[in-house]
Amino acid sequence: SYWVIKLSVFLIRNIMASLTLGNAGRKAAFGMDQVRLLGPLFIPACKTELKPWQTEDFGHFYFLRNLSSLLFPHCICLWGSDNVRNLPELTRPRGAPCVFFQSQWSPTCEDVHISYLPLAHMFERMVQSVVYCHGGRIGFFQGDIRLLSDDMKALRPTIFPVVPRLLNRMYDKIFSQADTSLKRWILEFAAKRKKAEVRNGIIRNDSLWDKLFFNKIQASLGGCVRMIVTGAAPASPTVLGFLRAALGCQVYEGYGQTECTAGCTFTTPGDWTSGHVGAPLPCNLIRLKDVEELNYFASKGEGEICVKGPNVFKGYLKDEEKTTEALDQEGWLHTGDIGKWLPNGTLKIIDRKKHIFKLAQGEYIAPEKIENIYIRSDPVAQIYVHGDSLQAFLVGIVVPDSEVMPGWAKKRGFDGTYTELCKNKELQQAIMEDMVRLGKESGLHSFEQVKAIYIHSDMFSVQNGLLTPTLKAKRPELRDYFKKQIEELYSSISI
Repeated sequence: SYWVIKLSVFLIRNIMASLTLGNAGRKAAFGMDQVRLLGPLFIPACKTELKPWQTEDFGHFYFLRNLSSLLFPHCICLWGSDNVRNLPELTRPRGAPCVFFQSQWSPTCEDVHISYLPLAHMFERMVQSVVYCHGGRIGFFQGDIRLLSDDMKALRPTIFPVVPRLLNRMYDKIFSQADTSLKRWILEFAAKRKKAEVRNGIIRNDSLWDKLFFNKIQASLGGCVRMIVTGAAPASPTVLGFLRAALGCQVYEGYGQTECTAGCTFTTPGDWTSGHVGAPLPCNLIRLKDVEELNYFASKGEGEICVKGPNVFKGYLKDEEKTTEALDQEGWLHTGDIGKWLPNGTLKIIDRKKHIFKLAQGEYIAPEKIENIYIRSDPVAQIYVHGDSLQAFLVGIVVPDSEVMPGWAKKRGFDGTYTELCKNKELQQAIMEDMVRLGKESGLHSFEQVKAIYIHSDMFSVQNGLLTPTLKAKRPELRDYFKKQIEELYSSISI
């Protein structure tokens, strides 16, 4: 059958070439229906019975740099099946999370999506697939995240997936421009009036407050955004509340990971509250498991988040050990995140089980939980919190926000270029005090607060090997990269 198919391809090519020559140089174009009709004519000798593919035959290999390949199950039929042309098929219970997202935002052929997240982000790939299915358009940014606003003004997207770090930068930039107490008071007053509308279920961008104050903010994103989805890390309730009002569009928050096809929970339309990641998606179950070492118990509605459903992956390719760690015998995916059920049935992410370590005095530390609190500090763009069992306290590596930090420093009496400010010891202390303040407000214990920080002027990135393709910190690499600075921080503090 191999040679029959090869011969058929050869014959079709020759026929197309002869048609081209026979029409005085004009090319002959075949539609898909014509190609289907021609197929049986050239493969009469093929005796192999071609059976329609079954959903269990379909798999998706997902490659990540420095990670094993992931083999996804049949539920992700959207990625390469004939069901792409028949969207009602995807509404079956076995469907992937993208089905739920379709029902929430009701995509159309008029939708425009801006792609700036790496395609290693499963959520980015899922959004793209849904947009393609509905005949929408996708534009790709020019490669520099600092020029994203220019790209959005040119493309004018309607769908804008973001990570909380980008929302924080937008929020900080808006308030940094309100450089007087009067401007800040007016901005906050206008935001309060819009928030009141949001609480009553009114989402619009044509109010008086929009025309007077928020139209410039909306124009910076192209002026057509009707849906924002955030995930990958906890988002600040203050930031989400303000942007819901200022942007006049639906802002959703979700939770998940690559191993469960991007999402397993999602906030619902009309839910204007923040501080949670929504309810479980219809395609999966969620349960909480005891984590005794961190004092979380499912009987109290707290524990490690476990996910089960057709959207959960089958395993890591050729890595049974890691597969066994992630999936138990009953098919539950152990995410490594700690969640808490809220009275309204939504899930709140409160801690992280993975990457935990003990300090010298025996206290357990979840560094990512601490980092997610410190990152809300205005001048902080990136942070790495370090500790180990031989030390009694934590230290941190901080990368300041090159746009926000100079203005933040000037208000506190510090002048100089960005590079000069990064070397200023007094400013370094001021940044750490702001981080510690946020830590206290968020309920961090004393042993969870950093006691010293080092200011690094260059961003962590995929290119310098300090971030994964999904923009998550590569902790072993960060530890090795800043080994000298970490040792100096520990030697400078005595407790």
